[in-house]
Amino acid sequence: MGVLDYFRPVRSMTTEEAREFMRGKDPGDYNLVDVRQPKEYERGHLAGSVLIPVGELGRRIGEIDASKPTITY
Repeated sequence: MGVLDYFRPVRSMTTEEAREFMRGKDPGDYNLVDVRQPKEYERGHLAGSVLIPVGELGRRIGEIDASKPTITY
């Protein structure tokens, strides 16, 4: 990931749009990343999501498959 990747437009989705996107897809077809804090994740998270707190994204970005669409919440 290069510096210019941080300036690409990012599409936002409503909750319903995200549900529709995920509906009928295999969870392996996209990345679902929870960027909240560990305690928030422990209280509840979407099935199949991976916890990468927003403060850790910079150093853990390699854990996200760049070839797949990514939904973060």
